[in-house]
Amino acid sequence: MIERSLFREEHEIFRESVRKFVEREIVPYHAQWERDGIVPREVWRKAGEQGMLCCTVPEEYGGLGLDYLFDVVVFEELWRAGASGPGFLIHTDLVATYILSFGTEAQKKKFLPKMVSGEWIGSLGMTEPHAGSDLKAIKTRAVRDGNEFLINGQKVFISNGQLCDVLVLATKTDSDAGAKGVTLFLVEGDRPGFRRGKNLDKLGMHAQDTSELFFDNMRLPPENMLGEEGKGFALMMTKLSQERLAQAVRSATVAETVIQWTVDYTMDRQAFGKSIFDQQNTQFKLAELQAHATAMRVFTDKCIELFMAGKLDPVDAAMAKMLTTELHCRAADECLQLFGGWGYMWEMPIARAYADARITKIAGGSIEIMKLIIARQMADDARRRR
Repeated sequence: MIERSLFREEHEIFRESVRKFVEREIVPYHAQWERDGIVPREVWRKAGEQGMLCCTVPEEYGGLGLDYLFDVVVFEELWRAGASGPGFLIHTDLVATYILSFGTEAQKKKFLPKMVSGEWIGSLGMTEPHAGSDLKAIKTRAVRDGNEFLINGQKVFISNGQLCDVLVLATKTDSDAGAKGVTLFLVEGDRPGFRRGKNLDKLGMHAQDTSELFFDNMRLPPENMLGEEGKGFALMMTKLSQERLAQAVRSATVAETVIQWTVDYTMDRQAFGKSIFDQQNTQFKLAELQAHATAMRVFTDKCIELFMAGKLDPVDAAMAKMLTTELHCRAADECLQLFGGWGYMWEMPIARAYADARITKIAGGSIEIMKLIIARQMADDARRRR
């Protein structure tokens, strides 16, 4: 196997502490959280105490000021354990990143220390019932009313929606300006006029709270605006590569994990006088998946390296997201098949991995959107060659 050269000794020491935390504080309780549809707040606070949240936030805002690989370690260890419930990625990789990148000094000092500690939980309010990948089509309105903004609208499929204490909310401050009419706000969880709808019943990711959110004449002061008015869409576009990279990290990790589960299971399970692994079909299936998983791991690690150097191209991020999530879903499906009837039982990790996998081809931009991004770049390159 190709050795991963990105991670240094300090990352691996941290990985060991994260792995022990996941095994002690998350794995034994995750099945109950799936039945409950939510992860207790206490887990977030414990993760904060462990230094697992928002690793890259600078010390002046309560963080450790570490590099991005420490966040990657946390994400990988959660997914390797099949722990899809804790929404640490949304909290760390998106919400904290938005505030750190675009927030005022006052906003950073108000929100980031509590996010690092796990006292406050972050969420991203972008998707609406009629606006998923096409974010410029959102209808949630923010209208000036005196020295405040009056906000009305609805969001849906919002991860950490039931628990969130700070929400990065996308609104329209100018309905006729298209993308240039989008403005972002920071919304506190106890803000009057902010109402949480039901915790949605999903195909997978059962332990992660995913909600409808409603805004009924919610008032916000100008100091809650994140970035400049009308610049929200541009700000969101600058973070899409990072979001898609995180999806690729997840999918590359889960693909590797389900393959390993399946190798272990098929080596122990007997059929027709020998192990299932010793059947040629099993070996061919797993060998092919392993080869693809290794290629995706190398590509994903290269994208991580480029991202840390500030050089990750949006098209490369789209390709990584598309290829790894397709492999993720394929690996979960083909590995479940090798478990036979037991693979269909919810008590088996492969069954939960199969259910959790499907969203990866939708979240963070659908596979179809990734293909459009790649094709447009191909067309641009062809025009330049002429």
